[in-house]
Amino acid sequence: MDGARPAGFWLRVAALAIDLVIVTFVERSFILVSRLMRGVWAADAWSATSLVGAFTFVFVVAYSTVLHAVAGQTIGKLLMRIRVVTVEGDLPGVGQAFLRSLGYGVSLVTFGLGFVMAGLRRDKRALHDLIAGTRVERVPAREEREAAPPPSEEPVQTVPDVG
Repeated sequence: MDGARPAGFWLRVAALAIDLVIVTFVERSFILVSRLMRGVWAADAWSATSLVGAFTFVFVVAYSTVLHAVAGQTIGKLLMRIRVVTVEGDLPGVGQAFLRSLGYGVSLVTFGLGFVMAGLRRDKRALHDLIAGTRVERVPAREEREAAPPPSEEPVQTVPDVG
């Protein structure tokens, strides 16, 4: 690790709760718009439920994949000041973020133990983090970021004193 503090279990749970509120809002909005467009779905409730389920799955995978690949954070993680990075500390690429999103399912089908791992491991990595090669870290406070000297691209050369 590069010195960044891993995000604790409860910060991650709070971020997940915020994201679940967002997903639920989008899902309910989809249901409302669909009902307005097609009636109340009285004819075939099973296919309507399947459509909502498929939409929700695609939305969750896209939401997580795109936001993690572009910014390292979902809205929940942004509000909790945590972010997803690779084990090297870089933003995950689209493939890695997609794998992490699918890894949520693996963490879930283990009766949630894949998520609980983040609270039990010293490095705070959950099963989906291990699958994708990612970790979740706290975003440094602004003062810490500003206090750190910027990395120099060119080595500084000194001129010998000839006096």
